[in-house]
Amino acid sequence: MSSSDPADLIQIDQGQVARAIHLVDASGYEAWLAAQPPRHRAALDAQGFAAKPFAHAILPGDAPEDWSVVACVANPANLSSWCLAKLAEALPAGSYRLNGGEPGPALLGWMAGQYRFDRYRKAGPEKGARILLTRQPATIVRVAAEARATALVRDLVNTPAEDMGPDALEAAAQALAARYGATIDVTRGDALAKDYPMVHAVGRAAGRDHAPRFVEIVWGREDLPRVAIVGKGVTFDSGGLDIKPSSGMRLMKKDMGGAAHALALAGLIMEGGLPVRLHLFLPIAENAVGAHAFRPGDILTARDGSHVEITNTDAEGRLLLGDALVRAGEVKPELIIDFATLTGAARVALGPDMPALFANDDGLAAELVAAGTACDDPLWRLPLWQPYDDMLKSDIADMVNSAEGGFGGAITAALFLQRFVPRDVAWAHLDTFAWRPSAKPGRPKGGDALGMRAVEAVLRARYSR
Repeated sequence: MSSSDPADLIQIDQGQVARAIHLVDASGYEAWLAAQPPRHRAALDAQGFAAKPFAHAILPGDAPEDWSVVACVANPANLSSWCLAKLAEALPAGSYRLNGGEPGPALLGWMAGQYRFDRYRKAGPEKGARILLTRQPATIVRVAAEARATALVRDLVNTPAEDMGPDALEAAAQALAARYGATIDVTRGDALAKDYPMVHAVGRAAGRDHAPRFVEIVWGREDLPRVAIVGKGVTFDSGGLDIKPSSGMRLMKKDMGGAAHALALAGLIMEGGLPVRLHLFLPIAENAVGAHAFRPGDILTARDGSHVEITNTDAEGRLLLGDALVRAGEVKPELIIDFATLTGAARVALGPDMPALFANDDGLAAELVAAGTACDDPLWRLPLWQPYDDMLKSDIADMVNSAEGGFGGAITAALFLQRFVPRDVAWAHLDTFAWRPSAKPGRPKGGDALGMRAVEAVLRARYSR
């Protein structure tokens, strides 16, 4: 899993020995360079340094061991979350401080840039940590919590399905509940058939060793505002009888990424002591092929009594979420937010970096988009375009689970979910990829949290004392 507590990578600056990091930007680089001694200009020239974001170079000092660093960022006066992340990956072990400034939000990238998923690697020599100093202890606490939550999402999503089946995902929820003194209730296997029939139908073919389950965690005083968080937990998606090709199955260990986001967000809420009554709902199943697999043409009954005609067994995540959203509405929350690795259509529209956001409340949507921009965790709103609801019509049931033709696939999936959300409750749905197909500074290839920090920022702004 992740190799260390992110908080260990940040220390309070008390004047201890540390190497300086000089920040420059493209517009001010020439003026800065002109003021440097000849040895610095020669070193920069020898290292081929160019004033582009994420570029850095070593500056020699008076003695061989007395060196410092210059790094180019987009705006030294307004640092982003990721602008120092490459330094955290590339610099030698040791302690560092910014020359004449504070890292602020860039602490996140410094911590996240040193994340390693090493569960399946032989132990190698310790490379040591890069420590960044700051005089803002309150910032350390908040950003370290975000980095831990990010690492949790990465760890859960990166773990193969054999080691992150329904039982292991439940165990992660049990551990979270125990850590914060929350109550937890779990319904497993055939016991789901009565109260969570669509969760049961999706997961029943996986057998007893990978039995489906429904996890509910409750935390916070009963008199506080109720917030419901829902996360899709498909621990592996073969596609069911509408089986995926091998290329489509390759990354399907990540199909529980919505549950990973929901768990990590719940941890942030509880660690931060947010004054809410939190309800976390995780419908968990493996979509397997077997004698008991649900079939195209089957009619499933949802928790609210709706009947769903199955047109595609590979559109299973929305079935789990349908039951979970009904349950979420029953606790009378003022806000429901769900996370799901739901559609390839969202990735076609927006690529891997930006979750598609759907919301039935314009104010909530605006808050989420603004928060995502402010904290470098962007979201893009897509419409709940009601005319497309006709695409979900069934000849023999209340609805189909997947519209024919593929047009507006992310939208029709969100419209399917909306049918299970109370009309008087503000709701947001994040169709997130939970994965980075290529590395970026601070964000290695593999599982990742996309949209979680934006949601946490909105909840913190709404409910902090």
